[in-house]
Amino acid sequence: MYLNILENKERILKRFLRQEEFLMQRNPGQKALAVLLSLCFILTMVSPLDARESRHRAVSSDYLVGAGIYDITGPAAEVIMMGYANPEQMTGGIHTRLRSRAFIIADPASGQRVVLVNADLGQIFAVVKKGVIQKLKAYYGDLYDYDNVLITATHTHNGPGGYSSYTLYNFSILGFNKQNYDCIVDGIVKSIQQAHDNLEPGSILVNSGKCEGTTINRSLPAYLMNPAEERARYRDDVDKSMILLKLVDSSGSPIGMINWFAIHGTSMGKDNLLISGDNKGYAEYLFEKEMGTDYGADKTFVAAFAISSAGDVSPNIYGGQEGYGANDFESTAYAGRTQFQTALELFDSASDRVRGNIDYRHQFVDMSAVQIDGFFTDRDDQSTVPAAVGYSFAAGAEDGPSDLPFFHEGMTQDDYSQKSWLGAVQRLIGLVPFFGPVVGTLNSELWELHDPKPVLFSTSQGVPDPWTPDVLGVQVLKVGQITILGLPSEITTMAGRRLEESVAEVMDAVSADGIVVIASLANGYAQYVATPEEYMAQNYEGASTLFGKYTLPAYIQIFHGLAAAIVNDDEVDPGVVPRDPANYRATLQPPVVFDAVPLGKKFGQLVNDVRSEYSRGEEVEAVFRAGHPKNDLKTQSSFLRVERWEEDQWVPVAYDWDWDTIFRWKRTNLALGYSQAIIKWQTNDLTPPGEYRIVHEGSYKLLTGKIKPYSGTSSTFIIE
Repeated sequence: MYLNILENKERILKRFLRQEEFLMQRNPGQKALAVLLSLCFILTMVSPLDARESRHRAVSSDYLVGAGIYDITGPAAEVIMMGYANPEQMTGGIHTRLRSRAFIIADPASGQRVVLVNADLGQIFAVVKKGVIQKLKAYYGDLYDYDNVLITATHTHNGPGGYSSYTLYNFSILGFNKQNYDCIVDGIVKSIQQAHDNLEPGSILVNSGKCEGTTINRSLPAYLMNPAEERARYRDDVDKSMILLKLVDSSGSPIGMINWFAIHGTSMGKDNLLISGDNKGYAEYLFEKEMGTDYGADKTFVAAFAISSAGDVSPNIYGGQEGYGANDFESTAYAGRTQFQTALELFDSASDRVRGNIDYRHQFVDMSAVQIDGFFTDRDDQSTVPAAVGYSFAAGAEDGPSDLPFFHEGMTQDDYSQKSWLGAVQRLIGLVPFFGPVVGTLNSELWELHDPKPVLFSTSQGVPDPWTPDVLGVQVLKVGQITILGLPSEITTMAGRRLEESVAEVMDAVSADGIVVIASLANGYAQYVATPEEYMAQNYEGASTLFGKYTLPAYIQIFHGLAAAIVNDDEVDPGVVPRDPANYRATLQPPVVFDAVPLGKKFGQLVNDVRSEYSRGEEVEAVFRAGHPKNDLKTQSSFLRVERWEEDQWVPVAYDWDWDTIFRWKRTNLALGYSQAIIKWQTNDLTPPGEYRIVHEGSYKLLTGKIKPYSGTSSTFIIE
C-alpha cells in the first residue's frame, strides 16, 4: 500500500513539473518556487492518479467500449493549408502531427452501436465521410453506416488542404490533393478499425465544468444584436462549458476520453507554415502524454478534444490575432494547456454513470429549400434559400483577416450601394467563364432572398455543379442520457444555445437529467450558422451563413424532428446521399518530379552539424540534405528522432510529433531539385543530462519515378 502511494506521488510530481515547464522556460527564476510547491503538493495531497486507478475498480459494465488512434498528417511540404484560404500558407514541415481518434460504444443488449471520430483537421467534408463509409462497408457490411458514424474536426487551420469535393474550399488550394485525401480517409478508417478490434465490456462516466480564461467572442457587435433579455440569461458571451466522457473498462481502468469545448483552432496564425494540431491538438498531446499513450500501438489510451459552438469564439483573448504569449507557439501552448488542465480535473473527478439505451437518427437534407414552420421562427412560415456568401466573407474573421482591400466586416447591401464601382469590378470578373455563373451581380434574384447580405458569390449557381454543398447530413446520437448533435457547420454561441435548448426540451421526455451537446464541423461542411439577429449585422459569420437568415430555425426544426423520432421510436426519411461534383478531382498542384543533391554529396548528409555541448534550455539544430516529404508521408512514423545513449544503446526520446521538436523542409534550388531538412529540438530545465544525437529519415525520388529511402545522423552532443 505504502509503496503504491509513493509510486503514484512520483508520477504526480512529474505531472506537476510538466505543467510548470512552460512557465519555467519563460521565467527560469521561478523554478525553485515551482519545485517547492510541487513537493508540498506531494506531501499534503492525495494523488488524483491514485483515484484515477482505483475509484472505479471492478465496476459493472454498461456498454462495450473501444478506442483507436491513427496518423492523418498528410503531405508536409508544398500543399496549401486549409482554413485561412491563404495561398501563401503552404506546408513546410511539421510541429505536431495530426491524428484521427475514434471511439465505439455498443449496447450489448440491443446490438446498437455508435462511432465517434474526432480528427485533427480544419473541416470534415462530405466526400471524406463517404470514403470512410465505403471502406467500412467493405470490411464490416452494414454494421457501420452514415446513420451511426459521426466524424468531426478539431478545426485546426494549419493542416494540408485539398480534400474537399467543392470548388470554394479547394480554390485557394489549387484543387484536389489525392495523396492528402487518401491519407485522411485511410487514417480515419484505421482508427475506427482499432476501436472495433478493442471493444470490451466497460462503462462511461460523464462530467462537466467551466474552462475559463482562454476564449473571447470575436464578433461581439453581432452577438449584441440578440435580444437583451436572452443575453441576460447567460453570464458569458461565449460558452465556456466543457462536457467530458470518460471511457473505462470493466476493471475501472481508463481507455479513452472525449470532450467538447467551444474554441477556434486559430492560435497558430495564417503565416505559420508548420503542420499543427493547434490548441486542441496540443491539449490532446498533453493528455495522452499524461496517460502514457503509445502512438505505435494497436491498443492505447486515446484523448479527443472536440469542438462545439465556436463559430464566434476565438482563442486570441487580447483581440484580433493576439493570443496569450509572445508568439503563436506560446498562444497555442496556453490555450491547449488550459483545456488540458480543465479536462484532466473533470476526468479525475468524473463519477456520474452514463446509463440507458443507444439510438440514432440521420437524414440528408437539402438545406437550400427547407420549409420552416412558424413555430420555429416565432413568426410566419419561412424557408431557407440557395447558398451564397456576402462581401464580409472576403474580409475574413477578426482572428484571421484576409487583408484584402475594399472589404470589411459588416458590409450590407446599403454599404454596397454606396460603392457602385464594386458592381463594375464584379461584372468584369464575371466575364471569365469559370467565375461567371457565381458572380453575385449576375444573380440579382438572390439579393432579395439574402437581404441584407450583398452577394459576393452565388455559390449555389456554380456550373456544372455548386461551389458549396446544398444537401447535408444531419445527425442525432443518443448514448444513455447524452444526446450528441452532429452539425455540418460552425455555429455561433447564441445559435448553439438555442439549438441545444430546443433538443433538450424533446429529450427531457426520456431523460430528465439529460445532457445535449453540439458536435459541430460534423460529417460535412457548409460554413456558418448565425442567429437571425446576428445575420442582420453581416459580420463574417453572418456573411458566411450560406442558406440565408433562417438557416438556424431550419436546423432547429430538423434536429427537433430527429430527436422526436428517437423519443417516439419513429423512422425518418433518410434522404439521398449527395453525389460528388463532376470535376472535383481537378488540380493544379504539381507533383514531385525528382530530388537531387550536389555532385559528390548524399541524401541525409549534414549541411550544418550540431555543437558538441549544450546547456539545458538551449535549442539544438541540425540541417540535412533532403528529399521531398511527399515521397513518403512517414504515416505512423517520424521524419526525425532525438536519441539518447542509455545502457549501451540509442533510445528515442522525441519524434516529429513532440511539442519540443520541429521538422522544417525548404527548397534550396527548384531547378536542380535540391532541398534541406532543418531539425530543431528545444531542451528545457527538465531535460536529463547525457549524450544525444539527432536522426533524420526521408525518401528521395529519381527521374525514373523510383523512390528510395535515406537517413542521416548528426554528431553526438552532450547536454550538461
